[in-house]
Amino acid sequence: MSLRLRLTMLYSLFMGGILLVFGVVVFFLINVILLNQVDTMLANVVHDITKVMRVNAVGELNLISLPPLDMASNAYVQVWGQDGKLVTASPSISALTEPLDADALKTGKTLYHDSWVYAVHLRVLTVPLIVGTHKIGTLQVGTSLTVVDASQRALLSVMMVVAIVAVALAAIGSWALLGRATDSLEVITNAVDQINHADDLSRRIPSSGRRNDEIGNLVESVNQTLERLESLFTSQQRFLADVSHELRTPLTVIKGNVDLIRRMKQADEESLTSIDQEAGRLSRLVGGLLMLAQAESGKLALNFAPVELDLLLTEVFTEMQVLAKNKVTLHLNDIDQVIVNGDRDRLKQVLLNLVANAIQYTPQGGEVFLGLAKIGEQVRLTVRDTGPGIPAEDLPHIFDRFYRAEKSRTRSAFSGFGLGLSIVQWIVEHHGGQLKVESKVGKGSTFAIWLALLR
Repeated sequence: MSLRLRLTMLYSLFMGGILLVFGVVVFFLINVILLNQVDTMLANVVHDITKVMRVNAVGELNLISLPPLDMASNAYVQVWGQDGKLVTASPSISALTEPLDADALKTGKTLYHDSWVYAVHLRVLTVPLIVGTHKIGTLQVGTSLTVVDASQRALLSVMMVVAIVAVALAAIGSWALLGRATDSLEVITNAVDQINHADDLSRRIPSSGRRNDEIGNLVESVNQTLERLESLFTSQQRFLADVSHELRTPLTVIKGNVDLIRRMKQADEESLTSIDQEAGRLSRLVGGLLMLAQAESGKLALNFAPVELDLLLTEVFTEMQVLAKNKVTLHLNDIDQVIVNGDRDRLKQVLLNLVANAIQYTPQGGEVFLGLAKIGEQVRLTVRDTGPGIPAEDLPHIFDRFYRAEKSRTRSAFSGFGLGLSIVQWIVEHHGGQLKVESKVGKGSTFAIWLALLR
């Protein structure tokens, strides 16, 4: 059963239920109103009759005459004595010797009751006639409910017809309206099926004439999901291509050197050094990928503790002096004494990575500056170099995996794989900090790490 049909049936049943409840309430109210009118008329007749009744000296009823019943021409009157005999009756039922309501006559109480006399439906008011404390007779006044019953049947028929027509119109209307909504869903389904069958994530669900409603929001959400999936799929393809490329180069070098050693039947120092370097590159690549995988899966734990950044920066400066050697001059600017809450080893990894990059990409005779300053409630760590800088078009991508702006930075045998800055960014962000970069071609680059002070 389709969604459209199920919803149409649901709406129709809901409409039918509402009409049923409404009809029952209306029918009950109208029935009460009609019976109240009848009961009021019977009470008025009883009042007129009791005004002309008299009792003789021996306590017998002495009914002078029945009052004129022009205001209630359909009223039937019977007066019964205490001995159970009929004293008098209205001319229209003078031949009737049976009570209008035998059950009510036996109760001896004032009672409105429905009765059937010779297949005629009557509404009867029974009133005991009492003088002092003695009951001297019973008065019964009745009227036919034929008109009331007919009105009730007519009302019931009209309500049934109205209910059927209303439910039918609700079903037709909901079927038509739901058709418009389900047509949009069908378009979405067909578009997604085509995308699945064609394996083309670049396709989008048509959004022309889209309404600002749930269906329109669904189309927009699905298109955003497809866009994200396309981006992830493209990123995955690029990632696999980059990994394959990075693995191919060292493996080719290692295989070439192994073949050379086999042909020469001896291992020369140059070949062994080359193999060792490429094996080291592979180890660093695998280590970087493993770390990123652990970071993204949440398995890379950070051990937070108070860290004295000034001492850590001094330690990094001392260690990186060996890497700088005579190539560049490493400067340690004025630093403030600050303490942050972080993982010391990971923060050191961040600094080593940034300083190593600065030394690597700064040409011979250049300079690299390290700084640490306390600004308000934050700490700013800076690594600035006088290298060639990063082109503006490359800046948004430098934190992507395997991305390198090779046009501005020379790749050497010791260059990285484009994973370092991705790792650095992850570590900084998971310390609640920010990593910002400013660079101009020919004027160098500045990397700034912002962290919160430990309070």
